[in-house]
Amino acid sequence: MPARARLARSIARAEVVAWLPSRSRWPEVRPRAWLVQLAPTRRSLVVGVGALLLALGGYVVARETSLFAIDRIEVRGASPRVAGQIREALGPVLGRPLVGLDGSAVLRDVNALPSVVRASYDRAFPHTLRITVVPERPAAVLRRGPESWLVSARGRVMERLPASTLPRLPRIWLSTRTQVSIGTEVGGAGTAAAARAVGLAGAFAARVASASDSDGTLVFRLHSGLELLLGDGADIKLKVAVAAHVLALLPSGSTFLDVSSPGRPVSGIGSPIVDTQQGSARG
Repeated sequence: MPARARLARSIARAEVVAWLPSRSRWPEVRPRAWLVQLAPTRRSLVVGVGALLLALGGYVVARETSLFAIDRIEVRGASPRVAGQIREALGPVLGRPLVGLDGSAVLRDVNALPSVVRASYDRAFPHTLRITVVPERPAAVLRRGPESWLVSARGRVMERLPASTLPRLPRIWLSTRTQVSIGTEVGGAGTAAAARAVGLAGAFAARVASASDSDGTLVFRLHSGLELLLGDGADIKLKVAVAAHVLALLPSGSTFLDVSSPGRPVSGIGSPIVDTQQGSARG
């Protein structure tokens, strides 16, 4: 082999060897040094423990002293009267600290009120407990002889009404055997269904003098004297909308309107049941 070729080969081999990484270049793994770097220092431990103790001490001070004592209950979403009922129910929490407040007990007391559907609460530091409620919506007046109660759109008895104060709402008449308990749903599925139907009637309810449920058939008796048959409790809003349109087109002297089938309203004179069956047969 010529000397020049041997020299070129030697140079190439030297370049490859120089390019390959050397074992001495890999970093040496030292677990103990690595753990020492990650471990907190004594100073950081002291600072961390001190911050924790300071936070715990602040919590204890806030919980056991009057620093954040409740001196105001703010009610949102309710009428002044319902707000007053809520403040009265929560009177025992006044003076207690906001920190550590038993929120479940607060909600239990508020939700137990017959005028409230549901409630939520918030701590408004430093001294205010804020209550937000969805109130019950009055729908009708229950009448049992001389006695009267206000019932909500959900069929819940809200309060007893004095004889001198009867709001202009539809009446639902009860038998003398029907038990009425404030804060609970009115007894009898038909009575509750009538109350819910009135609640779903919206503005049309102002035209309703009384509501009832007879054998599963809801009936609104209007101030005009006409009886509006709604059938079962399904699609009340649709049925009422159809009735509002058809009432303006009824022949003079009509005594009832049946919208139990909203697509085929039937009107007539006389007994609603008899005339409805005849009208349906005639198509």
